[in-house]
Amino acid sequence: MTTTEDARLGRLLPDGGVQFVRHLKHQPAKVWRALTEGEHLVHWFPTDLVVVGGERVPGAELELPFWPRQVERWQIDEPVTHGELVAWEEPTLLEWIWEGDRLRWELEPHDGGTRLVLSTWFGEPGEEYLTKSGAGYHLCLAMLEELLDTGEVGYLEDARIAATEEEYRAVATRSA
Repeated sequence: MTTTEDARLGRLLPDGGVQFVRHLKHQPAKVWRALTEGEHLVHWFPTDLVVVGGERVPGAELELPFWPRQVERWQIDEPVTHGELVAWEEPTLLEWIWEGDRLRWELEPHDGGTRLVLSTWFGEPGEEYLTKSGAGYHLCLAMLEELLDTGEVGYLEDARIAATEEEYRAVATRSA
């Protein structure tokens, strides 16, 4: 199995996914709210997470509408994407499929806080997708951590995005 040199970049899984591990200073219930409630997601994730019909059961249809600032910044033509809920086991496991990508969020109490594991498998395998999506999830997790620690998140500058993508491009190139 190939791993990255920097653990914060995640590790490449044998089946083509990427796994990120973060140790957060907050209890699982607080982290869960940040993962599932729009009032928190708006600060660190590009979309809301809406369960169509409201029943959080495996197989439920999801709508993942991009936040207006994301639509404007990235000139997104179709601002509402779709997915399917795979698991909702509050506050330990959240998993969904989003336009072909699978995201699995696992939370467990750890040293007075939470060990958060995000495993993701990309619907479009390949170096370019790993570069863009890997960097994207990495930055999302950094903003989640900042939100939980400070209650706010700074603006994500283009230079930070480009630098993070370059780190992931190097990993993708080495693993190819």
